Amino acid sequence: MIVETAPAKINLALHIRARRSDGYHELETLFAFLADGDTVTLEDGPPGLVIEGPFAGGLDSGADNLVVRAAALFAETFGVPDRAALTLVKRLPIASGIGGGSADAAATLRALARRHGIARDDRRLFDAALALGSDVPACLLGRTALGRGRGEVLTPSDGLAGTPVLLVNPGVAVSTASVFRAWSGADAGPIPPGDPLAAALAGRNDLEPPARLLAPEIDAVLAELTGMAGARLVRMSGSGATCFALFDGVAARDAARASIASCRPEWWCLSSVLT
Repeated sequence: MIVETAPAKINLALHIRARRSDGYHELETLFAFLADGDTVTLEDGPPGLVIEGPFAGGLDSGADNLVVRAAALFAETFGVPDRAALTLVKRLPIASGIGGGSADAAATLRALARRHGIARDDRRLFDAALALGSDVPACLLGRTALGRGRGEVLTPSDGLAGTPVLLVNPGVAVSTASVFRAWSGADAGPIPPGDPLAAALAGRNDLEPPARLLAPEIDAVLAELTGMAGARLVRMSGSGATCFALFDGVAARDAARASIASCRPEWWCLSSVLT
């Protein structure tokens, strides 16, 4: 049995620079990863996927699932039998801007690479990740990095490990495609240089305005987090609707979560640290 965590991803900053002729967007983003997320387990057996966990009900385990697609693409890429019996424990909400399926696909690739003795930095593994989605290479890397291009040109960075973080989702699923379509098209400039936190503080999320128009519930989450003591950076992640706050310390983070649990018990929260 091989077990891989599929950690939640957040975008500390996300600058959309241009629409590309291939249908993607040219962007700059600061990826960061939490210590917690979904889990992918791999065992020998007939190929297939079992989905468990609190958000399992929103997913299909058929051929279109990113975990199943990752396993099939790995088998094709490396010429190995497709005999992966997979279990996905889905703890992260779906369509929420924190990696989700991309993280699950990357964890599947990592698990299969371990099983077959493939180096994690094998270029074929990275190419397979990119074929599955723009965020999958960053999730395969699984560490703080500046992403350019579609997000696949990665420059790793250090300095944020151990930072307390709180994720909050108001229970609203947001379509990534719809948010990107609603982007204004205006290039407001690059992510500034500097250490990741300084760059993030000086940056922005260009998808936040259109996401807030499509899902006004995001406004309440951002307002709640911004008012919390010890919050150093508050922002929406990805295309939403999950928002995050980085905190000065664990006590401030935990106090914020307790407050939200008391006044907004219907919101989903995850307390963790950055890795």
